This record gives sequence, C-alpha cells and structure tokens, in this order.
Amino acid sequence: MNKAKAPKSLRFGATISSANQTIENNSGKTVTAVAGLIAVASFSGAEAQQSSLPPVTVDAPVARPRPAAAKPSADQLRARSALRRAARRAQPTPAAAVPFPNAGGLRADRNPYANPDAPYMATRVQASGKFPEPILNTPKTITVLTKEVLEDKNATTLKQAILSTAGVTLGTGEGGNAFGDRFFIRGFDARNDIFIDGVRDSGVSVRENFFTEQVEILRGPGSSFAGRGTTGGAINIVTKQATTEKSFYNMDTTFGTDHAKRVTLDLNQVISPTLALRAGGLFQDADVAGRSYVTDNRNGGFVAATWKPVDAVKITGNYIHTELTGIPDFGVPYYRPSTATTAGGPFTDFGVNRNNWYGAINRDFYRTGQDIGTINAEVQITPDLMISNKFRASSSTQNYIGTLPESPVLANPLSASTLTSNPQSRFQITDVLANQTEAIYKFQDAVGFKHTVLAGIEVARERTSIDKYLGLTSEANGIPVSPSGSPTNTSVFYPQNTNLPHGIPSLSGFPTKVAIDTTSGYVMDSANYRDLVIVNGGFRYDDYSIKTSGYAANNAFGQQSADFQIPNFNLGVTLKPLPNGSFYVAYATSANPVGAEFDGTSTAYGGINPVLPGGNTQIFGPEKNKAFEVGTKWELFDRRLLVTAALFQTEKENAREAQNVSSSSTATALGCVYPTGTTGNISCITAGAAYRIRGIDLGVGGKITDKWSVFGGLVLMQSEVTKSLAPSPNTVLFPTNVGLKLANVAHQSFSLLTKYQLTDVWELGGQAVYRSEIYGGTLLAANQGTSIPSYWRFDTFAEAKINQNWKVKLFVNNIFDKRYYDALYQSAAPFVLEAPGRAAYLVLSARF
Repeated sequence: MNKAKAPKSLRFGATISSANQTIENNSGKTVTAVAGLIAVASFSGAEAQQSSLPPVTVDAPVARPRPAAAKPSADQLRARSALRRAARRAQPTPAAAVPFPNAGGLRADRNPYANPDAPYMATRVQASGKFPEPILNTPKTITVLTKEVLEDKNATTLKQAILSTAGVTLGTGEGGNAFGDRFFIRGFDARNDIFIDGVRDSGVSVRENFFTEQVEILRGPGSSFAGRGTTGGAINIVTKQATTEKSFYNMDTTFGTDHAKRVTLDLNQVISPTLALRAGGLFQDADVAGRSYVTDNRNGGFVAATWKPVDAVKITGNYIHTELTGIPDFGVPYYRPSTATTAGGPFTDFGVNRNNWYGAINRDFYRTGQDIGTINAEVQITPDLMISNKFRASSSTQNYIGTLPESPVLANPLSASTLTSNPQSRFQITDVLANQTEAIYKFQDAVGFKHTVLAGIEVARERTSIDKYLGLTSEANGIPVSPSGSPTNTSVFYPQNTNLPHGIPSLSGFPTKVAIDTTSGYVMDSANYRDLVIVNGGFRYDDYSIKTSGYAANNAFGQQSADFQIPNFNLGVTLKPLPNGSFYVAYATSANPVGAEFDGTSTAYGGINPVLPGGNTQIFGPEKNKAFEVGTKWELFDRRLLVTAALFQTEKENAREAQNVSSSSTATALGCVYPTGTTGNISCITAGAAYRIRGIDLGVGGKITDKWSVFGGLVLMQSEVTKSLAPSPNTVLFPTNVGLKLANVAHQSFSLLTKYQLTDVWELGGQAVYRSEIYGGTLLAANQGTSIPSYWRFDTFAEAKINQNWKVKLFVNNIFDKRYYDALYQSAAPFVLEAPGRAAYLVLSARF
C-alpha cells in the first residue's frame, strides 16, 4: 500500500479485528481469515455507500513466509486424538450413520441415561441430585439394566431381569410374609427396598416391565440415600416419561411356546415444543414352560405427560396400572432322607416329573394389581439453584390362594411317598402417600471445589391391611386331612388331588393392619476438584413410627406401636488419575427398624405381631449395619465400555433370630418374645445376633467394538454368622450357628449378555447365567442341611431388521431345558420353586 492510504488501511484492519471479535463472541467459534475478509468487505461496501468520501482501493494481502512446522511429539499427538474424540462425542451423530434411524443408538425413544453409542452402558442414574456425578465418578457399585439390556434379555418382569443379574438371589414367601418380588442383594433381604422413580414401593408385589425405562441396582447400604433398610442395596425402577424431542409409535407383538401371546404399545406425541404426552398398554396371555396348569396373564397401561410452560419450569406426571392374574405355582416338594446326615434335594431330582403341580385347580388363583400416580415439578430459581417436589399416591393388591407341597412322608418304594397339600392365602391392600421436596444448589468454594449440595424433606404415610381366606378345605368326602383341613394323602409322584371340588372361599374379616409414618430430613454434598478429586457425603435422619393391630386365633384383639429416631450417613472419596478412570473408597451405614418389612405379620419375618391380651411386646431396637467398599471404574474402548471392580464388606449387629425352647423360664432368660400363656415348646424371637458378608463385585457394560456389545458381572461372596443366641435346629449336623454361612444366598454368581452385529440387517446374541448352591436355614444361618444345587443356564436370540420400521427377533430361553430352581422355603421340610423350562418367543416390532 502507498503512504497516502495508510490511515484508511489501519481503519480497515481495525474493522477486520472488530468484526472477527464480534463473530467469535456471538457464535463461540473462530472465523477463518477468508471468511473475515468477506464479512468486512460487505460491511465496508455498505459504509462506503453511506459516506461522501471517495472509494478506497485496497491491495490484496501479500502472503508471508511461514516457518517450517515442527513435527508434533507423541504427547501432542495423543492430546490431539483425545480432543478429536471428545469433539465427536459432543456432537450429535448424523442420522445417516446407521441404516435404520429408529433403531439402536438413534432410536426416537432413546434412553436418556445411557450412552447413545453403546446402549448397554448407562452413564448416569435417575437421581441426579443425590448422585450428581456420572457412574464413573460415583463411589458405589451401581448396576444398571438399560432399556436395551432388558429387551435383549427378554425380561418382561422385574424378577426375570434381576435373577439374570449377578449378586442377586430370589427368596420365597414364608408363612408370615407375602409371595412375590423378594430379592436378596449381597446376601441381605431387599423385598421392601424397591423404589419406583426414587419413591419406595412398599409391600411385596409382582412388577411388570412394560412401563420401565431402566432398572438400577444400587449395591451396599444406602439409608442416607433411601431411608430405612437398604442393607445390601436398593432397586430403583425408572419409568418411561413423555419427551418433547420427537414423536414415536412403537408396538411389539410376541408369539411363543406354551400358548404365549403378548402385545405392548408405547406411543409418544409431541403436542408442542413445550408439551408432550406418552401412553402405553400391555396384554399377555401365557402358560409357563415346564409347569402344568400354571398360567401367567397380564394387562395394564400407563400415561405420562411433560410440560415446560417456561424454560425454568418443568412439570411431569404419570399414572401406571397393572394387573397380573393366573394360577400360581408354589413349587415342588423337597426330598429329605430320614438320616439327618444324608443329602437330599428337590424331588424332581429323584424321579418326579418336573411338570408336577400340587395345587387345587378349582380353588387356587392369584391377582396382583398396582395403581401408581406421580407428579413432579422442577423450578430453576437461578442457574445454580433448583427446587423440586415429587408427590406419589399408590395402591397395590396381593390376592391369592395357593398350595404348598410340604412335609413329605417317605415310603418304600419312594414312588409311594405322600405329602400335605397346605393352602396358603393372602388378601393384602397397601396404600402409600409420599412427598419429597428437594433443593439443589451448586457453587464453587475458595479452594476450587465445585459443590452440588442437595437438601431434602420426605414425608411418607404407608398403610396395609392383611387378611386371609377361610373355607379352603375340599368338599370331597373320605380325604384324610390335617387338623387345619389340608389333604395329607397327595401323591408326590402322581398328585391326584388336583381336581377336587371346592366351595367359594371367604375372607376371615379379622385382618392385621400396619401403619408406618416416616418423616425424614437429609443433606448431601458432592465436591469436585478439577475432576481429579471428588468427595461426597450425606446424612439422613428418619423419624420412624409404626403401629399394628390384629387378632389372635380366638379372635382376641391386640395392638402395639413403636417409635425410632434413626440417623445414618455415608462418606466417599474418588480419585481420577485419568479422565476415563477412577479409584474410590466409601463407607456407609443403614438400619432396619422392627416392622420395616411391610408385608411381614410377625417379628420372625421382618414385621411385627400385634400384642395378645396379657402378652409381652415384640419391640427390639433397630438392626444396625455398616459397610466398607473400595473399588475402581474405567471407561475403555473409546469410552464406550464401563468396567467396574469392588471389594466390599457389610456387617449387621443386633440381628433378630428365631429360637425354639422347651420352657417359658428358659425363654424369659434368653429375652425371648412370645405370647403369654404359651406352654410346651416355645417358638420365640430374640435380638443380638450378628453376621458378616464380604466379597468381590465385578461388572461390565457397553461396546468392545462397533459391533460387539456385552453386559454382565461376577460376584463372589463369603458369609459368616459371628454371633448367635439361638441353638442350631439340627445339632447333628451343626452344633452351633456361629461360623455357619447365611441361608438363601448364592455366594457365587455370574451373568453375561452379549450380542454381535453381523451385518446391517442381522444380529446374534446370547446369555449365560450361573448360580452356586443355595443353602436353607432359619432366618440367619444355613442350619437345616437343605440346599438347592448350582446351575448354568443359557439363552440365545437372533434379530433381523426388515426395514427402517420393522424388525423381528427370535428368543430361545433355557436352550438346553435345564432343570434348576430359583429358591427354597426356609423350614426343615421345605418346598422348592422350580424355574421355567425351555421356551421360544418370536417378537415382531414396529417403530414409527
């Protein structure tokens, strides 16, 4: 340029700089020199039209020589690659990346808590306030069964999903508690530690999965997170919510062996950018593979809505209705040789047909229903402060009559053995009102820690009424019966009482009623220092009140109540040596107050008995639990596979246990609880036992390659009764309970779900499940000498995508028709719950 034009060129250069800065500030992106010149040229042209000054000619910029670029170092190359991968993850994947846009990671009904590039891998849990960090950074073992995992397991109920997961065992209903979803997590009973969207789902039920987004298993004590119980862990069912992202219409139709027919609908409609509605439905009609007479019919529906009237307010709500009906299956009898030292087992392992059913077809039935309504409101007061309130009203019903095949009488030959067909019944209605109000505040302290503080108040009102049926004895004449009217001549090998006539049973009209009122306050803090050190802790205080009333055998009325103030806390520290890995150590406490197992009608089963006239109380202090865990988590293979490992130990003190003593003086000396006036052998309850469980917990979920997905775990445990006041019921085999393993626990368990995408159309997959031997016993110790054997089970599936809207999937469960057992009753003469045999299902899915 010549000197006369220098002032104008300076203004021109300043204009370039100003325009460049303006564009960068508005978009957050750097503008290239060429784009800047074009923009400024346009700006200068407009300026020239409005100015009286003569036009100015600008010379083209002269290229300047650049120094030769130095070759990047290895560290620079790794850093560059990491930045590129981070940029790819931050950008949405284009729809053209897969042949079928409504399938896999890009499906319209995507799981918001899972990695879209690896749907088997969950990245967060639903309770983002209590667990603000990703699962990778959370000092706790968390197993998440995502929507895609549930689909590929073909798990249509919570029981099916949980039993194919390592570290969880199924328990049976006992004489004092209900049959249904009774799970043991890390060896501890968790039947009333099941939550739906973070609110306790009180009372034992049977839960369907058609409304489920994902299932979260939070292992280890969690009373500071969830309240009473949660000794071995808690299960949270995340429900499907309406989304304003996109409308979609899904339908799955299933046809299977054993007359199985199932249809589910899931429809989401975006009404406007701020309002969406979602609805779903279920119909199922099916028998059970390998079990005669047993049926499994279901129907239900749900509706959900999401409304965002303004950017700072979000209101969601849903209503769920389910009804499960059919003929129940209480299993097969247990063969117990007359010699106490001789091993026995389920009769089906000694020649009995696995299809044998011992119920009464003209009497037995079950109906399990749930109605659940929830409203949640979130208000973002400031960018750092959010207030939320969740209200829940629910009602559930357990209504059944079944037959327990108990007390076999052995004969020679064995095929002539008989048993008692003992009717078991329950009519239980459980109503819950609960409200959670929480505030989440984020700030950074002077040191540099970024805090997410949550404070909350929860109020819950739980009510249940538990009645039983009368008139369960057959109307047939000449049938030998027990004092309670149960047939005692049922053949073990050839049950002949299946079609006996029965009248119409009626309720007793003398129910046991339980009322629990809980007011809780809690505060939690997660402090993150530059994503290198994360410290979290929490404290919860529960004011727990229980009242119970009921009737004795002579219809005498009794009642009692108890109040407990229960504090619990947790602490955890996470160290992150790399962005994709963490090491952590954690400590937590929990407590089990008397009566916390809401379905129990006696202290022996986690509930509480009404006091009989003149009787003593059954009020014990809470069982106290403490746990220590150390572990590590890593996101591998381009951060699409989460691998976890943990060592844990949980100890319980002041545990309750059952005793049988010969006199009231002995019972009194031991501190036993029993009804006044009881004579002879006394079955009573004491508190003061202790036991310990320790083990290793390994987990994996996500993608190893673009086409290979895996999900599974391995749990190895050791358990021991460390203190017991009760004598062993089988002193020939076990002189004392101390040192014994715990009952109802699979100490070794393994599961692995895997699938591989062969082509754009075909996928193949399968699942392997292992459970070690489970020992029977009374309450705590494996002291009965009974057990069910270990097993391996294998499933397989194949999927074909017909086009972008249709796919078909073939499942074969238990492909080798393995005879195995889910659980056994805790008595000396138990029955055993037999698992289904081989079954095949063809699922046709529509996605629009």
